Amino acid sequence: QVQLVESGGGLVQVGGSLRLSCAFSGAVSSINPMGWYRQAPGKQRELVAGILSDGTTNHPDSSKGRFTISLDKSKNTVYLQMNNLKPEDTAVYYCNAVSASRAGYWGRGTQVTVSS
Repeated sequence: QVQLVESGGGLVQVGGSLRLSCAFSGAVSSINPMGWYRQAPGKQRELVAGILSDGTTNHPDSSKGRFTISLDKSKNTVYLQMNNLKPEDTAVYYCNAVSASRAGYWGRGTQVTVSS
């Protein structure tokens, strides 16, 4: 079992920055990969950024250049640094982890609202 707890969301103005954190616990040695997803009202959940245990990252075009995912193994925490935020970034952001048995785990999400 893996537990994920997100934090760091909030209200920010256009062009501002936020850093989301995802603290993970449980069977942490089996986790690979991890990622951040988001879901806006009426839309499907989409990948924002992913990271492997060796540090290899994946940033889709929608987040490339503005968002950066990182992993601190000493703190069992995955971060998502978001810069130059836009109104279309408004969504609930979820942390995801996949175990060695390919089981997927989700956090409860953290709301990010970008106001214009």
